[in-house]
Amino acid sequence: MPTLISAKSNWFSSEALWIGLVIVAAYGIIPLAGTDYLLDAVLTPFLALSLAAVGLNVLTGYAGQVSLGSAAFLAVGAYAAYNLHLRFPALPLLIDLVLAGGVAAAIGIVFGLPSLRLRGFYLAVSTLAAQFFVQWALTKFSWFSNDNPSGVIDAPTLSIGGVAFTSPAERYVFTLTVVIVLTLLTLRLLRSQSGRNFIAVRDHEIAARVIGVPLLRTKLLAFAASSFLIGVAGVLWAFAYLRTVEPAGFNLDRSFQILFIIIIGGLASLRGSFIGAAFIVVFPLLLSRIGAALLGSVFDSGVLEMSQRIVIGGLIIVFLSAEPRGLIALWDRAWAAIRPANRSLLPS
Repeated sequence: MPTLISAKSNWFSSEALWIGLVIVAAYGIIPLAGTDYLLDAVLTPFLALSLAAVGLNVLTGYAGQVSLGSAAFLAVGAYAAYNLHLRFPALPLLIDLVLAGGVAAAIGIVFGLPSLRLRGFYLAVSTLAAQFFVQWALTKFSWFSNDNPSGVIDAPTLSIGGVAFTSPAERYVFTLTVVIVLTLLTLRLLRSQSGRNFIAVRDHEIAARVIGVPLLRTKLLAFAASSFLIGVAGVLWAFAYLRTVEPAGFNLDRSFQILFIIIIGGLASLRGSFIGAAFIVVFPLLLSRIGAALLGSVFDSGVLEMSQRIVIGGLIIVFLSAEPRGLIALWDRAWAAIRPANRSLLPS
């Protein structure tokens, strides 16, 4: 028994060491050594999509409620923060960020009400109402975009306490900090009784009701937490990454992109959300570079984009059929293979 405890302690210490090294590199090395392109076009959207994937994973991976309206909550967060900054300029940016997430959470609760009677495919279809309704409202009512008939908004400068985040490195650090804080808060939620209720509802809804899990409150909490995280991700996507957004940018393709992230990365895994987002962001860049270098004279950009969709679609089929836990399962197997001593001592 002492040997087993020692092995588990060493294993967790090693995991914590790796996480600490990644955080140190993310704050201390990447902002100084990374190019503007890497920071602005790769890492910042990766972090925003990772946070959105964490939010959808809370709802779908942990609570078992399927949603196809993630892009709608991205849009709600972005436009809510824009209007809060515009209508209430005295509010600090962080307050705008939290309130925008709260607005997205409130909308998520409204569209989560059918979850008490609907599940699976039927719930997924019902969440499409949020997708279409939000896009319609942002386009129909120009008030949301400060009377711009096209619905396009220019995000304000990121500023906290008089300190502006204008350079790619500064926007990256701001995004990184927000994502880390919210991911840690999400981890704490999932380890609480509410998180255990999520898993109980996902695994067997009738059994969860029998043992006293409040179904409606648990499902609405999952929708609220998920929508809050995705709404804040929408603020980061608009304010830190694109800086100019329009309703068409939050279409159904964006919702599927976030869903593909958690399928490829791994359902019910926060680490999988980050791995899946990294794959979705980096893979198209690699494919375009390889295609331009090897096949530039044969295939145009449209063919390369279609090839990207085909490859991602094929990977989704492979993961759903062969490895439902996604890339995170492959990562865990590789980690166990390079630490055979700890693997043999830890219980299965």
